[in-house]
Amino acid sequence: MAPKTALLIIDMQRYFESMTTTALPNIKRLITHFQHTSSPIIFTQHGHTPDELSGKTSNQLVRKWGPNGSIAINSHAWHIQDSLQHYLKDTPSPTTKPSSKRPRIVLKNTYDAFINTNLQQILDEANVQRVVVCGVMTDCCCDTTARSAFNRGFETWLVGDACGSANRKQHEAGLRGFGFAFGEILGTEEACGRLGEEE
Repeated sequence: MAPKTALLIIDMQRYFESMTTTALPNIKRLITHFQHTSSPIIFTQHGHTPDELSGKTSNQLVRKWGPNGSIAINSHAWHIQDSLQHYLKDTPSPTTKPSSKRPRIVLKNTYDAFINTNLQQILDEANVQRVVVCGVMTDCCCDTTARSAFNRGFETWLVGDACGSANRKQHEAGLRGFGFAFGEILGTEEACGRLGEEE
């Protein structure tokens, strides 16, 4: 029996729009495939609270990039990109029970989407055994979340042509590092093909 698979779409927010023009059509193709099979789709959304941005709490990313280089929750840049908004219609809040019929949103404030979130619980409740990771940035949140999934026992695919980063060098470095010691690097066509064979 094929492992139950979830699609993790990492941080496809307005803030990163310029980094994802090439990846976006492939992400949409993956979403369509997962919708067709009623498999879980989870979006992550990265952002920081006013307390984090003011320095009242010790968030390492805010310390690294500074308040002006960080994404404020509810800012214009924080929202999911406009071209993906229709996929999120009727999306349940982060506190409702998971459903394979509708995407979920997991709010996060670190590179790793498993830290300080309920992502593990969502995947466990849906009996997920494999995750397919795409989004932005390849060498930061995508790579870190994919490594964390691998380390937690999930079979993990990172879809190279459905990820984006600040430049090609960083993108390719993220793929190389993950592929060397962690899960598989696949293209969108190959990922959809493999999943299709399991249906």
